[in-house]
Amino acid sequence: MAMGKLLAVIKREYLERVRTKWFIITTVFGPVFFLGISVVPGLLTVRNMRSAQVTDFRILDATGIGLGERVSRALRERQEEDPLRKVLGTRDTAVRVITETKVEVVAPDRLAAAESLATRAVVANDTRGYLVLDSATVATAKARYAGRNASSLGEMNQVEGALRTAILSDRLARVGITGPRADSLTRVKVSMATERMDEKGRGGSGLVSAIFGFLIAFLLYMMIILYGQNILRGVLEEKTTRVAEVVVSSISPETLLAGKVIGVGAVGLTQQLVWLGFATAASAYGMGMANAMGVTNFSLPHVSALQMAALVLFFLLGYTFYASLFAAVGAMCNSQEEATQAAQPVMMLLVASIILVQPIMTTPTGRMATVMSLLPFSSPIIMPLVMSGTQVPAWQLAASIALLLVACLGAIWVSARIYRVGLLMTGKRPSLAELVRWIRHA
Repeated sequence: MAMGKLLAVIKREYLERVRTKWFIITTVFGPVFFLGISVVPGLLTVRNMRSAQVTDFRILDATGIGLGERVSRALRERQEEDPLRKVLGTRDTAVRVITETKVEVVAPDRLAAAESLATRAVVANDTRGYLVLDSATVATAKARYAGRNASSLGEMNQVEGALRTAILSDRLARVGITGPRADSLTRVKVSMATERMDEKGRGGSGLVSAIFGFLIAFLLYMMIILYGQNILRGVLEEKTTRVAEVVVSSISPETLLAGKVIGVGAVGLTQQLVWLGFATAASAYGMGMANAMGVTNFSLPHVSALQMAALVLFFLLGYTFYASLFAAVGAMCNSQEEATQAAQPVMMLLVASIILVQPIMTTPTGRMATVMSLLPFSSPIIMPLVMSGTQVPAWQLAASIALLLVACLGAIWVSARIYRVGLLMTGKRPSLAELVRWIRHA
């Protein structure tokens, strides 16, 4: 009888959500959305970095060796060779017209006065900035830049690259290497492909594996938040509309809670499986396009059946852990405002996990990655990320799953007791001491 009631709740929660238009829309356009917020910003950053053109600034050259002219020439050559300019031409607003920088050769003892005049010109908006080259630039490759565009990473990257080329060209000239030979040495471009390896051999591109790990971690984070809060809103709605009072008269609160968690979790799993199918088809199409274009050094990360099972397990356990906590929050509150405030500690656990994704991506074998992949509140997000970046020892994977499972059982036990009492309670939100009393006597 209890199993039949549980299945009825699961069926209701599942069908009620998958039949909605919003589920269909998010399932179909979800991959496009996640691709847009994860890949497009990076592509725009690279595009802006490449299209950044340094114009209308001065070079104060106090080196006495013509280093300023070398920097100006290097800047012009870098802008002329910009691949974006070759594709779009100067009609695109992002590709600015190349402007000659003004080089002022000054004596070392007059550099301070020249810098003061240049500062006034920047303040008066007569020029965007100025670059100071002196004896320290020649000896230690140190220079100073001041201007309105000093916070533009793309433009400063262009200036640093041109300065690096000019200094290298000067040092080559000192040892007698000039002309085309010097140009060939200063324009060397390095392209290094990275490939993961473990005890099973080659594991695909390291960069692609890192991107794949980030997308998996971000996807799990978003799914846990969306469907966890879906549980919270559902419990709160049933409580405030008094529907729960009718339902619990024929079904136990524990069965109702379990049906909600499992039903909504099945909705999330269904959506992820659909997205996985889209991703597989898109990857196959992308690989075909890459091969047709002659790109043969690109490979997708290898995901074994064990890794796929582990990813699904971490999603299910992580979702269960947080959904139980969100359900408890919904049961103890009486309004959406109260629920938003009470859910902040749970949200902070999730946020604390996602903000550590970037440092863990840089060192997936470090101590921070190991610790965060074992802690139950962060392991559903961090462990899949670490698994995508490096080979995880069997003991670490087993310990992470075991700890997360124990945490899930604890969260379910605590949440069920709060849910049993709080679902029928109204009035003031309970204090921490009252919650402890609910848990002890429920």
